[in-house]
Amino acid sequence: MGLLSGILTLPLAPVRGVVWVADQMALAADRELHDPAVIRSRLAALNQEYEEGHLSTEAFEREEDRLLDLLHGRRSVVCQ
Repeated sequence: MGLLSGILTLPLAPVRGVVWVADQMALAADRELHDPAVIRSRLAALNQEYEEGHLSTEAFEREEDRLLDLLHGRRSVVCQ
């Protein structure tokens, strides 16, 4: 970036900074959502909730299927 273009685009610096932060947050959320260790811990918590009677069988199976789809890399899963 040249000196002149740097000076001319200086007013846009805050906007570029906000866009960069938003991109970084989206990447971090995506990594966490699809991290196998996180998914396994969510499955374990789900099983514990079901065993303690906090979830119906239908709700348990629906969420378990969604988490297993995520774990096996089927990214077309829609969050509910």
